[in-house]
Amino acid sequence: MTDVTKITTGSLIAAERVNGTNVYNGAGEKLGTVDDIMLDKKTGRAIYAVMSFGGFLGMGEKQHPLPWSALTYDERKEGFVVNLDKQMLEKAPTMDDYESFVWTPDYGRSVDKYYGAQTYW
Repeated sequence: MTDVTKITTGSLIAAERVNGTNVYNGAGEKLGTVDDIMLDKKTGRAIYAVMSFGGFLGMGEKQHPLPWSALTYDERKEGFVVNLDKQMLEKAPTMDDYESFVWTPDYGRSVDKYYGAQTYW
């Protein structure tokens, strides 16, 4: 049986391999890493990337959902690039207490609005 987590062909990649991928801003500064992907249950489309940002040695990191459409994969960096600076990200919506966080359509709309993305909701 093939281990699909090892497959990276063309523009496809297993979700497991996306987790841990670095996220950079346009200036090349590392902002954080992708911790998870939020998928639409019916279409299978990736809608949000959950990125960890801030903190020190894993302490005090915040989870930020980013509209998937805001991410561009850069093969040279082997990571994603977003058009954000650290100050904008510091003020961005977070998912406090990620393990028990409840996502609502209103919250999703606020994320989309903050980043100027077309709303999923």
